[in-house]
Amino acid sequence: MIETSRLIIRAYTQDDFEELYEILSDEETMQHYPAPFDKERTKRWIDWNLANYQRDGFGLWAIILKETGEFIGDCGVTMQTIDGDYVPEIGYHINKNYWKQGYAKEAASAVRDWFFVHTHYDTIYSYMKYTNVASYQTALAIGMTKIKEYSDPINTVSSVYAISRSQWQKLINTND
Repeated sequence: MIETSRLIIRAYTQDDFEELYEILSDEETMQHYPAPFDKERTKRWIDWNLANYQRDGFGLWAIILKETGEFIGDCGVTMQTIDGDYVPEIGYHINKNYWKQGYAKEAASAVRDWFFVHTHYDTIYSYMKYTNVASYQTALAIGMTKIKEYSDPINTVSSVYAISRSQWQKLINTND
């Protein structure tokens, strides 16, 4: 479990299904995906992350508001194929009722820090459809820089952001 000033970030359970389905089935939230998720795809999403925890030691985790105990989204790291390379990627989904309140940045910063403390990987990536302004703004806000764009049959064009362990160390030393 990871805690921030406002959030608890913890492993998914099957009990998170309804709240997660509300987010992943929403057309506006999922506008940068090929399609919103149906109930079966949402169930597979939870199952996939539970398997990721076992295999990789990480996955996407539930974001809970400390103040109310409400499930508001997910954030974490999954292994993804980005332009042919299999790499750790940080991702996030926030319930649209909580957009523009800094929750994605807060969660992603905490997950980024956890990742560099608890894994051996030298770089963490984030990729998104080139039109996904909120996602790339979050990537920039947590210290990532754009490293490339590539043609992608799903997204048309994907933008890739990254931060290395040495860049992260400089960033956190500056913020101390």
